[in-house]
Amino acid sequence: MTKPIRIGCYSAFYGDSPEAAVQLVKHEGSSLDYLVADYLAEITMGIFAIRRKQRRMMKYMGLKDDGSKEYVAQFPNYVLRRILPDAIHNGTKIVTNAGALNPILLKEIVEELLVELNMPNVKVAAVVGDDLMASVEQDGLATVSLNQFKKFTPFSPVSPTNHQLHSDRLPDSEEHIVSLHAYLGARGVCAALDAGAQIVITGRVVDSALVVGPLMHEFGWNKKPPPYDLLAAASLAGHIIECGCHATGGNFTDWKLAANSNYGGFAYMGYPIVEFDGNSGEFVITKPDRTGGLVSVATVSEQILYESLDPALYILPDVILDLRQINLTQIGPDRVLVRGAQGRAPTPWLKCCGIFMDGWKLSGQLVIGGHEAKEKAEAVGRAVRDRVNAYYRENGIAEFRDFNIEAVGGESLYGPSNSKNANEIREVVLRMTGHHDDPEALKALSIEFVSPVTNMAPGITGFFERAKPFPNLIHFPGLYPKAQVETILFLGNQKKQVVPWGPWDDSHSFQNPAPVTLVPEAVIDDKEDIIKVKLIDLAYGRSGDKGDVSNIGIIARDPTFYPFIKRSLTAEVVSEHMQHVCKGTVVRYDLPGLIALNFVLTATLGGGGLSSMIIDRQGKTYAQLILTVSEIEIPSNLIVVYVDTLGNRNLKQDSSALM
Repeated sequence: MTKPIRIGCYSAFYGDSPEAAVQLVKHEGSSLDYLVADYLAEITMGIFAIRRKQRRMMKYMGLKDDGSKEYVAQFPNYVLRRILPDAIHNGTKIVTNAGALNPILLKEIVEELLVELNMPNVKVAAVVGDDLMASVEQDGLATVSLNQFKKFTPFSPVSPTNHQLHSDRLPDSEEHIVSLHAYLGARGVCAALDAGAQIVITGRVVDSALVVGPLMHEFGWNKKPPPYDLLAAASLAGHIIECGCHATGGNFTDWKLAANSNYGGFAYMGYPIVEFDGNSGEFVITKPDRTGGLVSVATVSEQILYESLDPALYILPDVILDLRQINLTQIGPDRVLVRGAQGRAPTPWLKCCGIFMDGWKLSGQLVIGGHEAKEKAEAVGRAVRDRVNAYYRENGIAEFRDFNIEAVGGESLYGPSNSKNANEIREVVLRMTGHHDDPEALKALSIEFVSPVTNMAPGITGFFERAKPFPNLIHFPGLYPKAQVETILFLGNQKKQVVPWGPWDDSHSFQNPAPVTLVPEAVIDDKEDIIKVKLIDLAYGRSGDKGDVSNIGIIARDPTFYPFIKRSLTAEVVSEHMQHVCKGTVVRYDLPGLIALNFVLTATLGGGGLSSMIIDRQGKTYAQLILTVSEIEIPSNLIVVYVDTLGNRNLKQDSSALM
């Protein structure tokens, strides 16, 4: 019987704390088999794309550049340098996507660091092939059109085969793309480890591949036929821990439980560890002892729903994961057992993330206090917009393509239909964002940001230095045939190795997932005493983004509440609450195993994380909005209200009503 493999994740995004890697290596020692880190998000790829253009322009002009703008420089400088001696001594291998746009260059940087640390025999691998533009972009200043990728198709967030359905906008033939990357799978990472690599650096891979690759290597899953249920379980494990503290109390609905937890709470959050059984596919989520946060059925459930779409079709390069019958059990303090993942053969396509540029934008802010702060802020914002547009007209310049005004703190996130007493708020941040084709034209807006301090409403402060225009980048997802993409491995000084794909489903049978037994909606008797209860008292929630699509996952706090939540919280209700941001559709999915619902909202982030002009460009607050404005009808005899020692308002079943 093989021992469970223990994998810890220290980074959820480019900006996570470097201290997390030290925590996991120091606390876990030789019991930690792998240390993984996810640095790349859609927004991050946009930042790197602009950096690459800048670097190539410098090279074209004969200027020196060390290339650090194309990879995550934090990884070698602030992480590896501190942990490498201990990690290698303990036998802990490291897998990360910190290579970003240039994994090979980062591989060379890490090899130089190893020589400096007198560890030249440590093997480093780079996995590439995700950069689809590499085959068509030869000149640093060349322009690339999506038309050059003949087999590229849109990506639908709600259909596995009707790719046009509610898909995000693609660039037209005159809009040049600045990056296009395919999400590679786990086989490249597995091949690197099979060949003896101790550090594996990738570019764009699916987040879960950082965990699936090591497990595929450890348990020999790259053999034929692929064990799809085990691959699905490994993918689920990767999905749960790749966002770091999201699984250990970060971004958690009952946040006080994490903030006030022992051993430092928020200040010393424990990062997640998965203990994976390669025989059964069952695994445990935990964290280092004597660290803050918590691992519970609720924290893990929230993370499972994060950034998910159709739970029957969590589509990945190596497997399709079915989330509908996942089962979680608390088996000890900060230990949750996860079972029930099911898998099937993957599709013939790889999901891609592309970026193109569409004009320029500029944002600025002012703090406005006092009586009628929200109204004053909105009036000032309109005046600034109108003043600058008048200047444009007088000088023969086109007006703003778009202009957004937000009174942050005045319930701007909630929208008019959900706001209460917003005009009684006495301080807000006025946030103004303009979109224009000409960056020079936006300088007029930068100048006018400050003028309201003396010539408009009273109580204005908090002005800063003038903002500068920034490229308006648009992310677009799509699909590209696997047969057109090669995963390539570079290990040490060896020749490159092409890593073959596993089998895929050309029959498209995945479009008809097997049915599962659903929990029916509650039927309420007219004679029952029905009360309305805030959703947050009955459920947990978490929301996330995929391009211009957001999801809102809702998990019942108790199975008894689930049928009543289903009855009251329909797609139509969510659509009504989100009408101020959602310009597309709302689809509801059931996850009976987690007693959860997942709502997928299309065209709801103002264009997506890179181009959106709204302050919540990633839907981070959407679950909180739904939890706090939605009311659920439920029999009064099923629940009692109590206040726990942390001051959280909660509901418990009235056990006498269930007997």
